Amino acid sequence: MKALPFLSLLPRLPGPRFPAALLGATVLELVVLTGHLVAYPFGLTQERRTPGPPPGTPPGTRPSPLPGSPAAERPVVLLHGFIDNRSVFVLLRRALARHGRRHLASLNYSPLTRDLRTAAELLGRHVEEVCARTGQREVDIVGHSLGGLIARYYVQRLGGDRRVRTLVTLGTPHGGTAVAPGAGIHPIVRQMRGGSTLIEELRRPAPGCRTRFVSFWSELDQVMVPVETACVDHPDLDAVNVRVTGIGHLALPVHPAVAAAVREALETQETLETREGTVPSTGTTSVA
Repeated sequence: MKALPFLSLLPRLPGPRFPAALLGATVLELVVLTGHLVAYPFGLTQERRTPGPPPGTPPGTRPSPLPGSPAAERPVVLLHGFIDNRSVFVLLRRALARHGRRHLASLNYSPLTRDLRTAAELLGRHVEEVCARTGQREVDIVGHSLGGLIARYYVQRLGGDRRVRTLVTLGTPHGGTAVAPGAGIHPIVRQMRGGSTLIEELRRPAPGCRTRFVSFWSELDQVMVPVETACVDHPDLDAVNVRVTGIGHLALPVHPAVAAAVREALETQETLETREGTVPSTGTTSVA
């Protein structure tokens, strides 16, 4: 795999001190959870939409000249995880805005949604609205946990690859997880388990998929079991898996080093390739 510029930004885990690192990551998870519970009520409602081009303006038609790089102009859609809301992305959103991303949009889907496919269809409508509003043809998506799986389904099974340039996932159970709180109770959680019909559907061939995948996974993510299930492993997808060490599941969307790495991943213009130069690629890049 080619050297990725954002890898040096990520936290590292000293091998001999793994138990101490696990303890530190657990404490950080509790701190993040406490902060998120405070912020949670502020993210319950859908965000306000900024003015855009007149109704009926085709995507790709700019309402006025937009200065800046193509990456700055391309909207970023943020998609939260299970029983969560857009408040989880407060810090990541701020980091992206500080570095010039002009169009940032969050989507709340209902925790009562019983089928991941329904949430993926909602995401598709939201992406179309964002493109029409901003005058852009493509978006980038950052999804945390279940949000990343919803986005992948939209890209891979609903034709979303024509709209999504890069999909970044943070702790997403691409291969299904054996630890899914409430499994057997909530239908959408059952879909996240390994061997579910939905996970098997995502294993089907996806020839010609145009979206670039960057999947961040953590060695200390105790929600992903096994932890490697958060990697994209599909022969038809242009994907790179980035190992993050030293933090857990809840910290992935809020850790400043991960935020910087996500920003760099979104700004990378070249398709990620293996050293042999073949694409698509489904390798794992280590930062340890």
